[in-house]
Amino acid sequence: MAGFRLRPISLFARTSRPLQRTFSTSSRLLEAPVPTTTETAIQNAQSKELSQSEELSQAPNRVGVWSRSQNPRSKAMTGPRFEQTDMSLQPQPMSAMEMIHKQPVRWTHERVVACDGGGGPAGHPRIFINTDKPEIAVCNYCGLPFWNGLQVLTAFQANEHNRQHLESLPETSYPLA
Repeated sequence: MAGFRLRPISLFARTSRPLQRTFSTSSRLLEAPVPTTTETAIQNAQSKELSQSEELSQAPNRVGVWSRSQNPRSKAMTGPRFEQTDMSLQPQPMSAMEMIHKQPVRWTHERVVACDGGGGPAGHPRIFINTDKPEIAVCNYCGLPFWNGLQVLTAFQANEHNRQHLESLPETSYPLA
């Protein structure tokens, strides 16, 4: 019977507790005025961010995009995900396309060459490249250029003649070594 009488008293005691302190301190923080220097700093950061987005290049050694489906870096790095990102601190790797075009042509005497990208964990599966045609053959994985310098006759020309033809061109996409 004593428990029956104490139950309403304990319920009343719980509901009559004073409010938590966190609300009173947080309401005081909301009433504090915001300094104007913070607002101007935010505006300066936003204007700086807009100017940075215009001058973002795809890579330091590449001017445009290298795929039709690829967005330019200035358009891709926008939106809520990149709002507070300082792009000057983000990595901007070199374009592998420009770097691979600085690789010299590998002259070979075989009609078929194998490329494994250097092998090991940094390589790619071994593929075989036909070098019979009078053109620079390129690996489909890593882009390394190969050329057959053999003196074997193909359909109409000797491959050495093709080498002379390549060297006579005013410009090639790969340096001839």
